[in-house]
Amino acid sequence: MKDLQQLLSPYAQRPLSSAQLHSVELYLNLLLKWNAKMNLTAIRDADEIVRRHFGESFFAGERLALGGRSTLIDMGSGAGFPGLPIKLLAPHLSVTLIEAQQKKVAFLREVVRALDLQGTSVFAGRAEDAKLKAQIVTMRAVEKFELALETAASLLEPGGQLALLIGASQADSARRQLPVFDWQDPIAVPESQTRILLIGTNG
Repeated sequence: MKDLQQLLSPYAQRPLSSAQLHSVELYLNLLLKWNAKMNLTAIRDADEIVRRHFGESFFAGERLALGGRSTLIDMGSGAGFPGLPIKLLAPHLSVTLIEAQQKKVAFLREVVRALDLQGTSVFAGRAEDAKLKAQIVTMRAVEKFELALETAASLLEPGGQLALLIGASQADSARRQLPVFDWQDPIAVPESQTRILLIGTNG
């Protein structure tokens, strides 16, 4: 496997600290171990996992106004992306990972415990039932995009930021569905032909 910092350099504007890199390494090892028994990600190659999952997450985190925000919800968190890498970038954030699949919930709780991520919780259930609000809501690779988008928007506090890691073809759909949001121009994800980061602010 290539050097972690080198793999992440196209995505992260600032080099990660040794502590952050150690956390990424721990997280990656857990992901590879659990992925051998259950399908957390279809990607099996460690370098590609670092690029696609960690890289995209750090890329999104650096482009959000993390300093002025205190709460984040990662909806449909799956294996914890982008929520947990963003937590590594901004330890002050109170992060809630929402995930309905129990096996993935068990994995997320193990990562939170192993990395000793204070102020991080896992909600085991559907986002519609969470009755939570946050200043930032992130969403990536979810099924039934239009339906999920509506739910994600409902989790945002007024003036909050919605960050979507999606295919470029979904950007117009998001703008049409949430016309009251102030949408930034889509930002191309490095090393990808089709994926973008789309950030919108509600009100």
